[in-house]
Amino acid sequence: MVPIGTPLPDFTLADITSGAPVASSDFGGRPLLVMFICNHCPYVVHVRDELTRLTSELVGRIDVVAINSNDVEAYPQDGPGPMRELAAAEGWRFPFCLDATQEVAKAFAAACTPDFFVFVPGAGGLELFYRGQLDGARPGGATPDGRDLRAALASALAGDPPPDEQLPSLGCNIKWRA
Repeated sequence: MVPIGTPLPDFTLADITSGAPVASSDFGGRPLLVMFICNHCPYVVHVRDELTRLTSELVGRIDVVAINSNDVEAYPQDGPGPMRELAAAEGWRFPFCLDATQEVAKAFAAACTPDFFVFVPGAGGLELFYRGQLDGARPGGATPDGRDLRAALASALAGDPPPDEQLPSLGCNIKWRA
């Protein structure tokens, strides 16, 4: 896992819902949640309602950006059209960006969908505070409650230190291009 304190990687991607550019330099004054998600992964589908609930509850307190880095040629259900439809259906009020080159996922060392990163303002800009799972819920199991990510975000907002235990996300591997 990427070490705590790692600077936010530089990126610029287009928000598929608005077409507007979204850059790492757009963020900095408050905690930033970066989510690597996609449309088809059963792990993402299982936690989607909780992601919508959590991000809606924290509007105005944190910044959020979702990134889809899957190979959309091999997985067209993760392409821009379905991404726009999903964002509209869920009522997401955060950018949902396509990382067509997969360079952003590599810069973050993202491994799966979903994969969550929380960055907080530090002396040199935004620094990694949390990299881990939403919670212990898995498809076919418990209902997601966002316990782990919620605790990390609460600590970030309170100015507390990062959680000692950070469990890696579990999900479908990012669908890398050959």
